[in-house]
Amino acid sequence: MGGLRELKASFVVPGPSGVAVRDRLRVSERDAAVLREVGVFLGSLAAGDLAVRCRQGLAYDAAGWAARKREVTGGSSARWAGSITKATHDQWALARRGQMAEMVWLRGQIAQIEARMARPLGAKACRPERLARGYGSRSEWHAKSRRLHALKDRLAGVEADWATGRVHVVRGGKRLAHLRHHLDEAGLDERTWRERWQTARMFLAADGESGKRLGNETIRITGTGETSIKLPAALAHLANAPHGRYVLDATVAFKHRGQEWLDRITANRAVAYRIHHDHVRGRWYVTASWQRAAVPVLPLQSALTRGVVGVDMNDDHLAAWHLDVHGNPVGEPRRFFYDLSGTAAHRDAQIRHVLTRLLHHARRCGAGAIAIEDLDFTDGKSREKHGRNKRFRRLISRFPNAKLKARLVAMAAEQDIAVVAVDPAYTSRWGAQHWQQPLTTPTRKTTRHDAASIAIGRRALGHPIRRRTAPPPAHQSDGQGHRTVQAGPEAQRREEPRPHPPGPRTRRVPPGSGTKAGAQCAQHRSEHATEQQSWQQDSLPLSL
Repeated sequence: MGGLRELKASFVVPGPSGVAVRDRLRVSERDAAVLREVGVFLGSLAAGDLAVRCRQGLAYDAAGWAARKREVTGGSSARWAGSITKATHDQWALARRGQMAEMVWLRGQIAQIEARMARPLGAKACRPERLARGYGSRSEWHAKSRRLHALKDRLAGVEADWATGRVHVVRGGKRLAHLRHHLDEAGLDERTWRERWQTARMFLAADGESGKRLGNETIRITGTGETSIKLPAALAHLANAPHGRYVLDATVAFKHRGQEWLDRITANRAVAYRIHHDHVRGRWYVTASWQRAAVPVLPLQSALTRGVVGVDMNDDHLAAWHLDVHGNPVGEPRRFFYDLSGTAAHRDAQIRHVLTRLLHHARRCGAGAIAIEDLDFTDGKSREKHGRNKRFRRLISRFPNAKLKARLVAMAAEQDIAVVAVDPAYTSRWGAQHWQQPLTTPTRKTTRHDAASIAIGRRALGHPIRRRTAPPPAHQSDGQGHRTVQAGPEAQRREEPRPHPPGPRTRRVPPGSGTKAGAQCAQHRSEHATEQQSWQQDSLPLSL
């Protein structure tokens, strides 16, 4: 046990702090032309403001923000300028966080390579001393030494950018910009690429304002679905309504969370809107988003009062098993399969569908919580950690762990189901060791993932993963005491004897033995004539 790492405490994952819903805008040709012209114009202002912010670097203060906002206001309006400068600030901050994450990753890679290069060729890893394994051959050692120099040069460049506050941002996306030089391979012509590029760089987003009419003065959607936009000053000639507004022919009807959205705009609470164009499908969409009031996190013990559904996440399915409050598996294991091949929209739909089925299963079981592993693959996708196992590295690279957790937390909050995160250490190994074989029957094949779901659920409940503790040594029950894990004082019938079928329990014990095992005098008086069993166990919980 000296080589095992310390386990982290389980905790209830906080609920979502915001909501976003989307609906399609079935715009006319005139509406599409106006939206495109407005989006391209505001996108050019956003690109110029981002360039100014990047040149400022670390020399940034409130006065600089005010100067940028005044400059953008001259061609649009104060509200459009506020949305543009805020989006610029968020984009620059995101790029800085990306730089920090890249530096941490590069330093980790360099440390792993240096540790393996310091070891002899072919040396095996030593866990107690935390020594890495050596490289398998001299050629591999030489290749890694070249990669080490490349990583160090890359780290030096990132650290220099970090010190000066320089960031690298591409409005429209780096992938689409790179595609400009490979049009033949992508099967595109220059005109199609240019349209995609302009679409990706458009800006049609407005922040909400509490107390204003319908929660937003710039992009306004009424309760009947009528959508109007406050045009920039330079495009005021496109207005078809008073006060420089343009009313779209298309209407909006939010099917998902529609009543919640309607309640907010009726009370004039802030709602942010974003209009974007899908060039591939040729469709326009509008997304409404708003913040939720902070909800206190449910205490762990309160979340587990009705049992838990342990879930083992895999790259093709979710293995789930319902456990009662004592940690005993109830019912049959469930497996919810999904397919992550195909387009991003298909993968997203698969994730939403499988999580919906999981939540419905938890509701039918009556469980109040779902236990998942607190997985993090940020440092586990490299060859330095998993060697030449390309299949496993590809598996953890495509596994949507972060998206599954984020979606599960958001969807579970609507069903009043808590999500409990547990330490993932040894759950698969110990689950298979203690639960896979005992739960396998001629009619039920328990997989390693099913056993891991039980281990995850028991860890969330605070029980050991081991099925039951060892009994005291033979003929020492009085001195050794009962098993270390017993039913809680609130458990019913905990003082009664353990039920067992009639007849001898072994071939050496004659029939009828142990008939007075339930008598208190027989249990606690050594001079009583009744046979003493080698150990006693309470009736609940049977699995401990």
